[in-house]
Amino acid sequence: MSPARQGLNARNSSPGKSLDPTPIYNVLFLCTGNSARSILAEAALARLGAPRFRAYSAGSHPKDVPHPMTLETLSRLGYETKDLRSKSWEEFAGPGRPKLDFIFTVCDDAAGEACPIWPGQPITAPWGVRDPASFKGSPAETLAFFEEIHDQLAARVAAFVRLELASLSPEALSARLGEIGKNSSANC
Repeated sequence: MSPARQGLNARNSSPGKSLDPTPIYNVLFLCTGNSARSILAEAALARLGAPRFRAYSAGSHPKDVPHPMTLETLSRLGYETKDLRSKSWEEFAGPGRPKLDFIFTVCDDAAGEACPIWPGQPITAPWGVRDPASFKGSPAETLAFFEEIHDQLAARVAAFVRLELASLSPEALSARLGEIGKNSSANC
């Protein structure tokens, strides 16, 4: 069972044992193509959540490469992009994979798909946003739309990393994550 699912309070409950009071949580952002939204969210969490959170992204039917405007948007916003790539969610399912604590679906299609069995029973929440990869407009309008979607996801990520995880029960944590996912400005 993941630390998040255990209620996070039990991590330091053994008398005489000195456990790390600041655990590192593995977070996976899922989308169908893993070319835009999930990569934007992965980059935002890698920046805003380090070192407490490890960010990953994947897709059920990943594209061969990230959408070029995803990488351009992130570069313009000062992110390092050389290690970002589209990948299948199969890279995160099964033994020997990172034990996931949280999974956020950032597109409605992925939220409705039959997912793999995730080891450790991570807490999941839908954080769907509009698809910038399907946006039709001029290059400037497209870039502005990608930046808007980045900003929505980054606001949700910022709200997530501000949560006092150890003080929330699994039920309260799930509810808070759901609230964050419903709020486009994520000022929850």
